[in-house]
Amino acid sequence: MNALDQSDNSNPPSPNRRRRPRYSGTHPKNYQQKYKEHNIISHPELRDHLRAKGKTPVSTHIPVLTEEILSYLMPGPGEVVVDCTVGYGGHASEFMKRIGPAGKLIAFDVDNTELERTRHRLSKENVPVSFYRSNFAGIANVLNKEKIDGYDIIFADIGVSSMQIDNPNRGMSYKHDGPLDMRMDDRLKRTGADLLNTLSEEQLSKAFWELADEPDHQEITHLIVTQRAVHPITRTLQLVQLIFSAKGLILKRWQQQRTSKSSSLHPAARTFQALRILVNDELGSLGELLRVAPYCLRPGGRIGIISFHSGEDRLIKQSFRDGVRNGIYRLVAQNAIVPQIKEIVSNPRSASAKFRWAVKPL
Repeated sequence: MNALDQSDNSNPPSPNRRRRPRYSGTHPKNYQQKYKEHNIISHPELRDHLRAKGKTPVSTHIPVLTEEILSYLMPGPGEVVVDCTVGYGGHASEFMKRIGPAGKLIAFDVDNTELERTRHRLSKENVPVSFYRSNFAGIANVLNKEKIDGYDIIFADIGVSSMQIDNPNRGMSYKHDGPLDMRMDDRLKRTGADLLNTLSEEQLSKAFWELADEPDHQEITHLIVTQRAVHPITRTLQLVQLIFSAKGLILKRWQQQRTSKSSSLHPAARTFQALRILVNDELGSLGELLRVAPYCLRPGGRIGIISFHSGEDRLIKQSFRDGVRNGIYRLVAQNAIVPQIKEIVSNPRSASAKFRWAVKPL
């Protein structure tokens, strides 16, 4: 009998104290059972252990390309920084260290749950900070509220956070069963299941190809439309099974053959990515951010954006280069900056990240 199974009759538990759920075996098997990871601050040894294995605790997010971002955006004392996708606050906390009490951080995010947690963490810092539950395309709307004439730095990390991926209730991961939701902002009316069960076969096929370069988009959408006529598709693993069938694969056999060191892309990854981008209108929001950003920057201001999809990177690259031709920007990144091998090994989720930056004329 281990220590967790022993009872201390001299100190019986309080009737009002809720005991944590028990699970079989020595390790938690699902998201809810990982109670230590949900309170990772109290378990730094577990955090270090998971990080050493290239894993991210479920309640955290590891910021990518941090050194490169700080090097190119050069935050300094007294500057105003807007973090358009504050998430867990990893990049934001690094900005705050450099802008100091004389500076200001303005934080945006549409995920209210994570925004409130990050508000609690960052408010402890000795730097003025304002929080807005808003899409990052709305950065121009708060300038008057903040009584400022512009930002010195605009930063955005486009994509999904580790906290969202790891929570099966968000429906963004093909690894866990959950409702096919995929909304970053729960105020949005349409979920992934809604789109999957209502869009035409042509619309879905086009989205899977254009938003994720899925080579089997026609086969996948045909099977989706055939299946939904019999029964609605509402769960993540339902969609995964359909994708495997469309590709002529068997899920259990693929899982058995795949080694832990395999770097091959999961067969469902592209479809899930495309559906998530569609649900949240991520490309539309990015396009609006790129349009308003130069007019929100102060002279000499810098903008930096991390993307994780080739379509997003193309939009950013073209916008920055057009900005140079039109005199909106004076310098831009000639090539996307990507993580080094060391970072990818430490944080495999950083592998597809691309960072581009631009500088406004003085």
